[in-house]
Amino acid sequence: MQTLNRDGVNLAYEEAGHGAPPLLLVHGFCGNHTHLRPQFDYFRGRHRVVAVDRRGHGESDKPEQAYTIEGFADDLAWLCHELGLYKPVVVVHSMGAIGLELAARCPDLPAALVLLDNPFSPPPEVQAGFQHLLAGLRSLAYQDVLRQTADNLIFLPTDDQQRKACIVEGMVALPQQVIVSTWENFLAHDTEAAAAACRVPVLYIGSVFPANLVRWRELCPPLVTGQTVGAGHFTQLDAAEQVNAMIDRFLSVTLKGREQ
Repeated sequence: MQTLNRDGVNLAYEEAGHGAPPLLLVHGFCGNHTHLRPQFDYFRGRHRVVAVDRRGHGESDKPEQAYTIEGFADDLAWLCHELGLYKPVVVVHSMGAIGLELAARCPDLPAALVLLDNPFSPPPEVQAGFQHLLAGLRSLAYQDVLRQTADNLIFLPTDDQQRKACIVEGMVALPQQVIVSTWENFLAHDTEAAAAACRVPVLYIGSVFPANLVRWRELCPPLVTGQTVGAGHFTQLDAAEQVNAMIDRFLSVTLKGREQ
């Protein structure tokens, strides 16, 4: 992987391919760039594709600091500028709040967003569960809490079990401070406000996480939705062909329509 240094922090990324619009691939909670490998390999044939390890994750530096949604969005905007990514389609797994915040803060930067199975305005019982998870992540047993969350919420029994084990072990290997700060700032983020400020086309591809699509469409009329079949939260890995086909269609129809 290559790195760029932003104010003393190395941010890692992988790049391949040529063609517009470029795609910027962003992993989810406790993830890394390999979690969008099928999309990287599929789209690199016709597009310039950049997959990042967010600050605190993967091969990027992990300073002891606050890990906020706003900070992640600012890192992505900076990377786009440094790499000369013009009007990228930003694809974000799980933590779609990062993509929405980026579009709200930098309205002229992205051409569109693709958000993969991110919770949006979930019901009160789910929000309570997310708060309970935060308490567990702050405890000494945070690794066990993450493993239980993977079993109960993230994966389906039909998902690839070897892949699941690899993903989970990567999650629990992250510094606890990164895990806790990321999750507490995710919960504190005003994602509805970011969605209301978003003015670019958005494709949401759901799987197992709850999303209030009625509320989302009220705030963000450009929203287009899809749903995968037979996959857990890492739908871009376990149902890669479905996800890639929907992104392909979104790019060919939505973006061409905006060019006319």
